[in-house]
Amino acid sequence: MTAREVLGVDIGGVIIDRVSEDDASRTMRPGGYAGAATIDGALEAIGQLVCQRFHDRVWLISRCDEPRERVLAEWLERQNFFDSTGVPRHQVRFCRERREKAIICKELGVTHFIDDRLEVLGHLVGIVPHLYLFQSRARDEDEFGRFLPHVRPMTRWRDVVDALLAQR
Repeated sequence: MTAREVLGVDIGGVIIDRVSEDDASRTMRPGGYAGAATIDGALEAIGQLVCQRFHDRVWLISRCDEPRERVLAEWLERQNFFDSTGVPRHQVRFCRERREKAIICKELGVTHFIDDRLEVLGHLVGIVPHLYLFQSRARDEDEFGRFLPHVRPMTRWRDVVDALLAQR
């Protein structure tokens, strides 16, 4: 492991279960994410990656509109995300366009990135050396399948932890 390794993690579809996120955004009042579930094993896995490999070099990088930014931050607090994982509270970056994640990753020196959208990972090819596609969507693969050779598909957080800890 080098001190320069930095892990970037998307929020929606990687930490927040996209099904419950979508349900919550349709049924909850503004600012209400209370019904959105955490993806099974996400908090424990991120905490393990913080402790065993990346330490204070883990960033949450998420695309969302301005009103949802506050909602996501509140959701993370309600889930006790920062205390349970060890990710510093100030290491959350939001952007408005998916392609802007590439700019953020370059700025932060991200070496490993986990996202549920192949489109996003396509923007990171050549910038982030290790790309992980988490629980991909078939419709995303249909349109952005040309990027599949550059990513490593993952279906569970346990798979992510095993892959990242085995690389050391």
